[in-house]
Amino acid sequence: MTPANTKPDVICLMGPTASGKTALAVDLVQERQVQIVSVDSAQVYRQMDIGTGKPEPEVLARAPHRLIDFIDPSEAYSASQFRSDAIREIDEILAVGDIPLLVGGTMLYFRVLRDGLADMPDADPAVRAEIEALAEEQGWEAVHRQLAAVDPEAAARIHPNDPQRLQRALEVYRVSGRTLSSLHAAEQEAELPYNLHFFAIQPEDRGLLHSQIEARFRQMLADGLEEEVRALHARGDLSHRLPSIKSVGYRQVWQYLEGEIDYEAMVERSIIATRQLAKRQLTWLRGWSGLQILRDSSAQSVQHVLKYMDSTSI
Repeated sequence: MTPANTKPDVICLMGPTASGKTALAVDLVQERQVQIVSVDSAQVYRQMDIGTGKPEPEVLARAPHRLIDFIDPSEAYSASQFRSDAIREIDEILAVGDIPLLVGGTMLYFRVLRDGLADMPDADPAVRAEIEALAEEQGWEAVHRQLAAVDPEAAARIHPNDPQRLQRALEVYRVSGRTLSSLHAAEQEAELPYNLHFFAIQPEDRGLLHSQIEARFRQMLADGLEEEVRALHARGDLSHRLPSIKSVGYRQVWQYLEGEIDYEAMVERSIIATRQLAKRQLTWLRGWSGLQILRDSSAQSVQHVLKYMDSTSI
């Protein structure tokens, strides 16, 4: 029970893809009065279940997840929208006396929730099209070089194989004349009415994580990922430029369906892209203040979280 004169508590569980965040969160639901809020920029989309790793229906029956399956793949979903939605969900959970448990791997969403939002310019379709054309002609490395010329700090943070963030960073500069780094530096911290407690699964064995990533993707294919993307492709109103289709796995299967790459290349590129995503996620976690480190999703890690909750009276 949180005293009336202190902020209510919120548990945040982060980590790279395929590290076992969902399994750990579901175990916590069985042990405490917690409700899960998903922090995943791909799981928000309907019709995208297998490739985003959404929990199976029987898991959701035991541990419902908020903020999944509510956006059409034709629509964009921003970090600012997430922040508003997450605050609403947190307030609803607290109102019934439960503890919010935010779980996911979209580190930007966690940062935006914690630190607030910079005053960013709106998206400009014409500028985005110019950057897309540059990438198609010369590759995303050329976009990265242009970004490095105007905003070396952002270029150092953003991997050349992260097209969505590269595109947005260069777009911000071209639209506003200000760098993404300068806007973040001027960001006003929004005082949240909660205490955020951060945990992260950070596997010690990267080789094991890479093996888990490959096994997980191959299982997604066995479960029908190609058919899932084929159904999206057949809709006719979606394209590779949409954030939903740019999601890891979906982008590569889409390229396969478009005839740009063969099946073996699709599998290889998907696994490589997922490993790169995991590396970026782990990079985000370096230096994250007040972080409680977990090595896996085992019962020992569950007990670590529960002991922390007990010691801090959450």
